[in-house]
Amino acid sequence: MSGPNPETKMQFLFALRSRGVTDSKVLEAMEQIDRGPFVRGIFSERAYEDTPLPIACGQTISQPSVVGLMTQALQVSPRDTVLEVGTGSGYQAAILAKLARRVYTIDRHARLVREARMIFEGMQLANITSLVGDGSFGLPDQAPFDRIIVTAAAEDPPGPLLAQLKPGGIMVVPVGQSDTVQTLIRVRKTDDGLDYDELRPVRFVPLLEGLGKEG
Repeated sequence: MSGPNPETKMQFLFALRSRGVTDSKVLEAMEQIDRGPFVRGIFSERAYEDTPLPIACGQTISQPSVVGLMTQALQVSPRDTVLEVGTGSGYQAAILAKLARRVYTIDRHARLVREARMIFEGMQLANITSLVGDGSFGLPDQAPFDRIIVTAAAEDPPGPLLAQLKPGGIMVVPVGQSDTVQTLIRVRKTDDGLDYDELRPVRFVPLLEGLGKEG
């Protein structure tokens, strides 16, 4: 994997910084993880633009600056175990793998998990476990998690996921009842309950229950 030329990489990182991604560890992880392999077909030449792009199964790979802002909001530390709901292309999980001790990522589309797993292996990211399943119920067998990130929009932060968050843990999730009005929320679990921060408007595919149809 050759990756982008230095000028393209510099422009990519500049776009991230100019849109609010300022955490040096997050920027370093995004510099190390080449977005190119996660974008296939006719859109591959646009891999280094700060834009969401279509991928298989009717899903999208998120805009890099949104990936950076969500990762930054999670405040991941090197000892954390992270659950990602919605593997998609695998790009977000790969960046998390550079920051956390272990990443579990789950998606309802078996094809997406298969393709992401191949990229993880090619990048030698051995601390990612990718699974096919209904992410709206989380991953009770591996709970609790230090951090949870949801890359699809729910009407409210899902109860099963909040239950799998450790005390002191953080969840970042887009919430909204339509695909036009969504807000990125950060939830902190404290001894007194849950604290919510509204971060920014976003647009994500909806969080759906059940497994995706293979096509």
